[in-house]
Amino acid sequence: MDGADSGSFTHSVTRIATVSIALGIAVMIVSFSILHGFREQIQNKIFSFGAHLQLSRYDTSNSLEVAPISEPELRRQLVRYPQVTSIQPFARKTAIIKTTDEVLGVVLKGVSEKHGPSSMRQNMVAGKFIQFADSAASDDIVISQKVADKLRLKVGSPALFYFIQQPPRVRKFRVSGIYQTGLDEFDEVYVLGDLRQIQELNAWPDSLVGGLEVRLRDFSRLNATFDQFYEQLPYEVRVEKITDQYAQLFDWLQLLNRNVIIFLILIIFVATFNMVATIFIMILERTKMIGILKAVGATDNQIREMFFFRGLSITLKGLVIGNVVGLGFNALQFYFRIIPLDPENYYMDRVPIAWDAQVMLLLNVATLLAALLAVLIPTYMIARIKPMVAIRFD
Repeated sequence: MDGADSGSFTHSVTRIATVSIALGIAVMIVSFSILHGFREQIQNKIFSFGAHLQLSRYDTSNSLEVAPISEPELRRQLVRYPQVTSIQPFARKTAIIKTTDEVLGVVLKGVSEKHGPSSMRQNMVAGKFIQFADSAASDDIVISQKVADKLRLKVGSPALFYFIQQPPRVRKFRVSGIYQTGLDEFDEVYVLGDLRQIQELNAWPDSLVGGLEVRLRDFSRLNATFDQFYEQLPYEVRVEKITDQYAQLFDWLQLLNRNVIIFLILIIFVATFNMVATIFIMILERTKMIGILKAVGATDNQIREMFFFRGLSITLKGLVIGNVVGLGFNALQFYFRIIPLDPENYYMDRVPIAWDAQVMLLLNVATLLAALLAVLIPTYMIARIKPMVAIRFD
């Protein structure tokens, strides 16, 4: 049947069908890889500032500065949950940074590396992260690129922080590093410092912190774990989900997911429609052959199988080519970063790629099943072809 295709109109249509399937699966692989990579990058940036769950003392005010909570007591309760992977203490305090020419209000977030390195290290673009000392509080701070640009600060620059409290306090810090997430919710607000600085400013003992950030083994179990914490932890402990704190960002990511799924359904529809058209044309061009086969005793199912396996061959060829093209593009972008992005608009400096073998396998299986179902539709025409009429068909 392949040899008969050569030089015929069917041969051209077969090529178009193969190319449409190849392009469809390649576009789907690249689209899902970019979408997952983009989502992972954004989520990791958000998680670096707040983990999955945030626990603090219940407070009716909306202030960033909340009443302290006992870290050892709450930690002992959290380590009982197997889904918890890390627990990081933190505290926040509003401040005003004053330089020679500029004044800027910020939130100083105190962090600690006593229980593991901070996930904020992944966002560093210059300098070093805070160098924590064993005894005294570190004077190092990490500021965002936006804050650095506004205040004309660079790595090694001193910075005066004014804390509005009774009595007012002033601290001189040193910029040890600069971070950049591309998310204005963080870059325009937060400066990172040693947790012990805030404990000293608030006259807290080492056991008191502003709250605990809890990271889970499986983000998909966030809601279930939140419900469990809400029911079992003491009533004075406030539990917040990261998806509620930054709802606008997660809603935006969810909207992207919906748009891509609609786009992919349209691609599969076009590829399968081309397959239907191809098999229709193959049957019409071989009507005389079908009549002869029926005249010598071939059944409808036997003839239908011929066209079905021909459609399967076209589909598999298209899938192989499409996977090579799609995975090849992903590899080029992943290792060589051939397509850059403007961080001001896209929150990252390059098109991200995430490798998800399960999703890629599902895409191939879905395309294969859709194409084969499409192949079956036109083959039912074979039962309506009469041998005597078909043999005279020209």
